Amino acid sequence: MPQDAWSDKRERQYEHIKESQLERGQDEEVAQEIAARTVNKERARAGESDQASRTSIEDISSGRRGGLRSHSGARGRTKAQLYEEAKRKNVEGRSKMTKDELLKALDDH
Repeated sequence: MPQDAWSDKRERQYEHIKESQLERGQDEEVAQEIAARTVNKERARAGESDQASRTSIEDISSGRRGGLRSHSGARGRTKAQLYEEAKRKNVEGRSKMTKDELLKALDDH
């Protein structure tokens, strides 16, 4: 799926992301789509594309987002992630809760 308009750097970035996704067990088609979307977003953020959506430019970078999502290991989700989920589920008193209290409230909800 690499594009003609992509630079050599973006082609390498695409291949790296695609290989990483394949190593994580994604199928080929999904890996290609994730890689292409990531590269296109990075191009938009760097001003390399003719058109870019507002979210592509103003949203957090792909690398930062991946870092935030990587908290699913031993320590689990971040307090901010738990708070946002509690907000979506309208958990009362969430703003004063600790991380552990948010976890319990979400489990009970």
